[in-house]
Amino acid sequence: MGHSRYSSEEIVRRGQEWYEREIRSKVEEGNKGKNLIIDIETGEYEIDDDQLAAAHRALAKHPGAALYGMRIGYHRWIRSGTAPLPSLA
Repeated sequence: MGHSRYSSEEIVRRGQEWYEREIRSKVEEGNKGKNLIIDIETGEYEIDDDQLAAAHRALAKHPGAALYGMRIGYHRWIRSGTAPLPSLA
């Protein structure tokens, strides 16, 4: 799902850039398989076993944020946008 200010492709690109540039070295050790949600505008992130819990915390900080989600230690992105799952609306 896209975002009102960003296309899905832009969210993925920016999320991956934040992860590689600033976040990977801080989170990979000991967190493989956990969910990581990145606010693509601020670089703030949340880690949790539960993707929804991490997304809720990220949106509580910045309602309407453009979020990028991934599993730590894997190369495939999960979802992007402000509301990756209906219960976040």
